[in-house]
Amino acid sequence: MKTKLSSSVVWEDIVGYSRAIKVGNLIEIAGTAAVKNGEVIYSHDPYQQSVYIIKIIENVLKQLDARLEDVIRTRIYLRNVDDWPEVAKAHGEYFKKIKPVCTMVAVSSMINPDILVEIEATAIIS
Repeated sequence: MKTKLSSSVVWEDIVGYSRAIKVGNLIEIAGTAAVKNGEVIYSHDPYQQSVYIIKIIENVLKQLDARLEDVIRTRIYLRNVDDWPEVAKAHGEYFKKIKPVCTMVAVSSMINPDILVEIEATAIIS
């Protein structure tokens, strides 16, 4: 059985994607940015953007009967590689004991220049 979860942002229909998809005990969460009511928040703070994103991911997981502890992989995209210590600090605060596989890369740009961080997650419900 496949469950698709929408966040109702305009980009989902334009691009053609879901916020998250659950297939059996596997959950994939799309790249998530610090956007609230269509506006990027904490536009100069990669740490706060990361915390906000992780809380969104946690909420998505709860909607799909999962928890952060079920996360087995995160993928982090940075607009500026120099922001990695602040982003790593936020990631570590939530995932220090969970220790999912993690990839962090810098990209040349984001869709909105105020987006400093985007995070994807994969979870398996055990």
